[in-house]
Amino acid sequence: MSDKSGTIRLSDGTELTLKVMIIDVKEVGGFSPFGGVNFSVSAMGGISTKSVPEDLKKLIADKQIAPSSLDQLNDGWELVDIKDQQPAIAEESVDSSKGRFVIRVVAEATMAARNLNYRVVVGNVSEPLYWVTWIYKITWKPEVRKE
Repeated sequence: MSDKSGTIRLSDGTELTLKVMIIDVKEVGGFSPFGGVNFSVSAMGGISTKSVPEDLKKLIADKQIAPSSLDQLNDGWELVDIKDQQPAIAEESVDSSKGRFVIRVVAEATMAARNLNYRVVVGNVSEPLYWVTWIYKITWKPEVRKE
C-alpha cells in the first residue's frame, strides 16, 4: 500500500533515515475486540545516514574502519540526544476471516549512540558509526473501500 521513510535529527547535527517494512502478517488466535481478528505482524527496520556535519567527518577521517561485529566495539560509545523525528510508516492490505484489513507499522527511534573511535565508509565517504534503537507500533483496522 504505502511506505514512508522516517527522519531522525540528532543533537550533533547528524540526520538519519529510518525505514520500516512489513515482512509477514498472519491471522492468529480467536476473537479480538479490534475488528474481530488478531494478527501477528513481523516487521523489520534499518537506518542510513542522510547527512553528517563536516566537522564530524573530519574528526573521524583517520580512524580505523569499524569491524563488522558489534562485540569488538566495546569502547568509545556516547549517547546522542534525538532532537526531532518523523516516524517511518509501512502499510499493507491483507485478507482475513473477517474481511480485508489495513496493517500499519509505525517505527519511532528511542535511543541513539555514536562512536567516534571508528569510521564507516559509504561509497568513498567516511562517516561516524551510529547505533539506533526503535520501537514498532502495530495497528490494524478494516479496509474502507473507496467507491
